[in-house]
Formats: sequence, C-alpha cells, structure tokens
Amino acid sequence: MAEVIEAEARALSTIAADLRGAAGSRWCAALDLLEGCEGHVVVSGMGKSGLVGMKVSATLASLGQPSHFIHPAEALHGDLGRLRKGDVALLMSYSGETAELVDLALHLKADGVARVGISARQTTALARLCDAHVAIGDIVEACPLNLAPTASTTAMVAVGDAIALALARRRDFRADDFHRHHPGGLLGAGLRPITEVLRFKVGANLQVVRDAASVREALAQAGEDRRSGAILLVDSSGRLSGIFTDGDLRRLVHQGDAGWLDGPIAKVMTARPMCLTVEAVVRDAVRLVQDRRVDEVPVVDLDGKPIGMVDVQDLIALRVVES
Repeated sequence: MAEVIEAEARALSTIAADLRGAAGSRWCAALDLLEGCEGHVVVSGMGKSGLVGMKVSATLASLGQPSHFIHPAEALHGDLGRLRKGDVALLMSYSGETAELVDLALHLKADGVARVGISARQTTALARLCDAHVAIGDIVEACPLNLAPTASTTAMVAVGDAIALALARRRDFRADDFHRHHPGGLLGAGLRPITEVLRFKVGANLQVVRDAASVREALAQAGEDRRSGAILLVDSSGRLSGIFTDGDLRRLVHQGDAGWLDGPIAKVMTARPMCLTVEAVVRDAVRLVQDRRVDEVPVVDLDGKPIGMVDVQDLIALRVVES
C-alpha cells in the first residue's frame, strides 16, 4: 500500500515543480479566464475524470464561484442549453483525447463559450480546442498495470483544488464569505460569530462584580439564582480582570477554613483569564476549551469590558465539542 501513496505523491511533486517553472504562466492564463467568468464555471469530464470534476465543481461553489457539473455525453444530447456565453467551461480529461469531451469542446468553441482544459500534455486534442490549458504531464499510475486511474486522478483533484483556492484568493474570499456558503454542519457552526451563541449576557443573566469585593459580597452580588458557572470580575474601569468559577469555590470549601469568605476575591480569582473578543467565532472558543481545558470563556468588547460568557455546555449543544 505504501507504494501506491508514494506513486501518487511523486505525481503531485512533479506538478508542483512544473508550476514553479515555465508552466506557471499557463496556470495564470487559466486563472485569468476563470476570474473573468460572469456566469457559472461548468465542469465536465468522462468516467473517473467526471467524478473528479464533480468534486472540483463543488469546491468552486463552496468558495464563492457558482458552478455545476455537466456530463459530456448528456451535453451533446440536449444539455448544451445549460451553458451560456458568460460561462466558462472547465474540461477535464487526463488523456485529452476522450471523444465525448473533445466533441463538447468543439461545440462550445463554435458557440463562443470560453474553455479551460486540463489534460496530460499541451499537444492533446483537448488542449488545442481550449482558450487556456493546464498540462499535468505524463503520470505513471499507482496501478501495477499502469492502467487504473489512480495517480492521475489524484493529480486532477489537486490541480482542481489549486485552481479553486487560487481563484478564491484572487477574489479576497474570507471566512465570513465561507460561512455564508456553509451555514449548516460543523463548518457552519464553527464560523458563526461568538456573539450569536452567547447564552450568558452581561446585563441580562450574567452579573459582573468589582474585583475589590470580598468573596461573600461577590457571591451575593452575582445572585442566588445565577446559572452560569462563573463570576466575571472587573477593575475600576470596568475591564475584565479575573474570573471566579464554581470549581474555585469548591476548592476553597474543601480547604476547611471559612476565613476566605470575607477575604478579597482578587486573591482567589484567576487573574487575567483567557478570553475572546466580540470579533471571535465559535471555533475560537472550541480551541480554547479543548487546548486549555477550561469550561467558561469570557467574551469582551474591544475595550476589554465583558459582554458575556461562553460555557462548554453551549458548545456541546452546538455539537462542536463532545461532552
């Protein structure tokens, strides 16, 4: 099995080396054409290349470029109507000689639809019919018979990913743009602004207490009916200075000396706790909870004043961390 992985890795290394050389200009030409697309990037390929094309089309769409897949044989039997002059066709065939795809390229050329091709060499029939073409070179398949598409399809996936991500970078595609395209699932939840998921909010169901108070006073001010697992402490300017958790309280109780109750909470709180700002997203909270093993994370505004707190139970409810 290791030989298969090594064969595919060699194919990718060769493509990367070519991209850094003279082939780079051809990649740029392809990107220029795709960047100017005013409609959809319509991806097409036959067989295994078609399956790769479906994945590439999905990646383009997820990164902000409208895209759909069209089967080359179906295109020649009525589905050509799915393409318009503002579209760009991304045609994938390792051999570059697949009859159905070459025929499709020929018809698209006659219809004035821009074409980007991906095949093995610049001399293939597909390459000659495209406005821009990326050659991935002659690849030795991982298959012992050098027949089953393996290393070549891996290379096609990598080239498609590289093109999609380079296009997104050119268009300054950002995390909030990505979130709009992935509102569901773990990806969507992780990119939600932290302020959207705050259950405990200062002024509503979360009290802040001056760090000059005693533990007894802080517990009283926080309220007997508080449901959060911590008290947020602030300095004289209202900025977050510490946190006092239920775990801290239990540890003090177990010490057996009640003198701490009337002592300053500043001495037993966790000073300068790890926190998030209002610009954070849910995945930032997940990292803190998982990496630092904390259950409560304060959220502050850009002046350092607390506005709320994320509890690990909230993240469990969002299914972004496990209980």
